[in-house]
Amino acid sequence: MPRISLPSPETMSPEQLAVHRKVVSGPRGEIKGPLRAALHNAELADRWQALGALLRYGTSLAPRHSELAILVTGRHCRSVFEWFAHRPEGAKAGLSEDTLDDLLAQRPPRGLDATDEAVYRYALELNRSHSVSARTHAAAVAALGEKGTVELTALVGYYTMVAMTLNAHEIPLPAGVEPAFLLPQEEELR
Repeated sequence: MPRISLPSPETMSPEQLAVHRKVVSGPRGEIKGPLRAALHNAELADRWQALGALLRYGTSLAPRHSELAILVTGRHCRSVFEWFAHRPEGAKAGLSEDTLDDLLAQRPPRGLDATDEAVYRYALELNRSHSVSARTHAAAVAALGEKGTVELTALVGYYTMVAMTLNAHEIPLPAGVEPAFLLPQEEELR
């Protein structure tokens, strides 16, 4: 159960409904995850969905690299919903099952090329240290260019916000879906 109510189209204000329509008619095709929580403030939800759409679908990053960074971030933040939503997207974008399994287990992934490795190390280091070393930054710029490195940084930051929203409000997985790893509050009980 989520910690907050999640607006449905039947209960939405006109402003909320306008954002809902914008999201479902766009590349996402549905409204789920953190946007369900953000809809409590229609303006926030509208700006959030626009930034998310830009970072997910409108950057110079290849989908494979975006999904790799999102999965590193979701796993680091222990967001089971983010992992659930993006593991299939990572597979569609060309990440191997071995790579996905390694990311889930928080092991250095197998099967990465040089650009994948630069993205992985950048996302991992940014999540762990909240910055990156000169070496990691230079490798990202060499692989992605300055524009791509700025976009990668923004993507990791955005999906950190997504993960925090999902975790803080306990946005549930779809019925019948088991989490891929323990929830943060379950780990506290161990």
